[in-house]
Amino acid sequence: MSGVWGAVLRGVLALGFGLALWQGVVWASGVPAFILPGPVRVAESLWNNAGMLAQNARFTAVNLLTGLAAGVALGVATALNLALSPGARMLLRPMLIFAQAVPVFALAPVITLWLGYGAPSKIVMVMLVIYFPVTSAFFDGLMRLPAPIADMAQLMRATPLRRLIWVQVPHALPSLASGLRLAVVYAPFAVVIGEWVGSSRGLGYLMLMANGRGQTDLMFASLFVLAGLSLTLFFIFEAVIQRLSRPERTDVAGSC
Repeated sequence: MSGVWGAVLRGVLALGFGLALWQGVVWASGVPAFILPGPVRVAESLWNNAGMLAQNARFTAVNLLTGLAAGVALGVATALNLALSPGARMLLRPMLIFAQAVPVFALAPVITLWLGYGAPSKIVMVMLVIYFPVTSAFFDGLMRLPAPIADMAQLMRATPLRRLIWVQVPHALPSLASGLRLAVVYAPFAVVIGEWVGSSRGLGYLMLMANGRGQTDLMFASLFVLAGLSLTLFFIFEAVIQRLSRPERTDVAGSC
């Protein structure tokens, strides 16, 4: 946890320096507030619109977490199936590569058309964006088993399922951690783009509404709330990932 808290402290110091520099630029340049409001004005907007920001942030957070959980679960299940079944690898892997070649963000209008302006379209957007990184990273880790351990599992006549559960999965956890890091970074972008394309709630919707009304301070306030939500999610996942990444001794003989 010390590494996480050290990163938090460095982030707070960097944020403080950035805010001071931002306010200095606003004072020195005299740029109009409707183009670039200062951090003090944005803080006032945060305070004055706290209720509205919290309500929209709740909608975004629920969609983000739901899509993230569903995407990770589906990605992990797919990777396990691919590692266990050669037939699944032959059939599904080319389809996954082809699907990744299609820009998911370009499908946002189609997804919104099919699923409407509510939560389902946002959740599906998050799922689609994080599905391939999680699946690909975990599957690569499952298949890159060190030769001595693979030989020992074969010597002990481990069944494919036991080999997967007791040998491959523990050694693939660091790879899964890499996929989770990418998922946490991509997921906020996905949910906001889904709200930009079509929504009546959420921080992305609030940013578009504020921009259209010339309320730049509210737009920046929404952006700061989104950044806080993303950073909180990142640090929570980072703590989990550090635990997953700890090397653990695998007793192949006892397990198989």
